[in-house]
Amino acid sequence: MACGPSPTHQDHSGTLGAEEFKACLISLGFDIANDAQKRTGIMDAEDFKTCLISMGYNLGENEFSRIMSTVDPNRMGIVTFQAFIDFMSRETADTDTADQVMASFKVLAGDKNYILADELRRELPPDQAEYCIARMAPYTGPDGVPGALDYMSFSTALYGESDL
Repeated sequence: MACGPSPTHQDHSGTLGAEEFKACLISLGFDIANDAQKRTGIMDAEDFKTCLISMGYNLGENEFSRIMSTVDPNRMGIVTFQAFIDFMSRETADTDTADQVMASFKVLAGDKNYILADELRRELPPDQAEYCIARMAPYTGPDGVPGALDYMSFSTALYGESDL
């Protein structure tokens, strides 16, 4: 499966829609919704190029060759999952921080130190809400309520240490 949008959705907006991101993850070998995909952790060069274009990269052959030399230094024509993650981490290093993500969750939580599953379901698309709910630890602070989720540790786990 190619990592990119259908031709009608290729808007070069610099963002991936849920289906585009799902296609990227499937092409990297992730088992999404129990699809019969093998977890190879490898994307071929064309899927990688399509993924970059769908994220808004204006790729000429020279720019793509430069990027490929970074993610595929042995010129095998493939991009491993770790190389993809390393590249995206470098590219987005200053765009999202744990502090920014925590601040966003705090807004969604109505300024509480925890968030409830119902709040996530109300504020986020269903797939994103369920992703967060499945991965957030229970909140254990003194101000918690039954079912409270810890968005702070979740944000730190995703984006690194926080200054908050």
